[in-house]
Amino acid sequence: MRKNVRYLTHGAILAAAYAALAHLQNLLLPGSASMAIQFRVAEALCVLAFLTPAAVPGLTVGCFLFNVTSGAALPMDFLVGSFATFLATGCMWKLRRFPWLGAMMPALWNALLVGWELAVCIGGGFWINALYVAIGEVAVLYVLGMPLYHAVKKHGRLFLTKN
Repeated sequence: MRKNVRYLTHGAILAAAYAALAHLQNLLLPGSASMAIQFRVAEALCVLAFLTPAAVPGLTVGCFLFNVTSGAALPMDFLVGSFATFLATGCMWKLRRFPWLGAMMPALWNALLVGWELAVCIGGGFWINALYVAIGEVAVLYVLGMPLYHAVKKHGRLFLTKN
C-alpha cells in the first residue's frame, strides 16, 4: 500500500509541476508554451521518466491539465498533446538505460502527433509543422532536460525513489 501512495504522490507532484510551469511560462512570455514553434519549459520534466515510472501518468495528466486550461491551446490538443506525452514518457521509461537516446522520444512523438494536429487545425504542411515541433522539443530536452536529469541523478533524487 505504501508503494502505491508514493507512486500516486510522485505522479501528482509531477502533474502539478508540469501544469504550473507551463502556465507560469505563458504568463511571463505569452504564447511561448503553446505556439507552433514552442519552447515549453515544462517538457524538460519528461527526463524524470528515466528515474520513476510515476512520471508517465503524472506528466501526461500535467500536460492534459495545461492544455485544457490554456486559452491558447488548439481544440484537440488536450487529447493529441497529452497522448504524445504519454507515448514519449512511456518510451523514455523503457529506454531509461539510454537517456541520450530516450530524450529524443518527446521530439519524435510530438513531431508526429502534434505536427499532424497543427497541419489539420491551422494548415501548413505536415512536415514543416513536425519539424518545428521537433526542434522545440529537442532544444528543451537537451538544453534543459538533460542537465536536470544529470543534476537529479548526481545530487540525489529529490523525492524520487525506485518503484
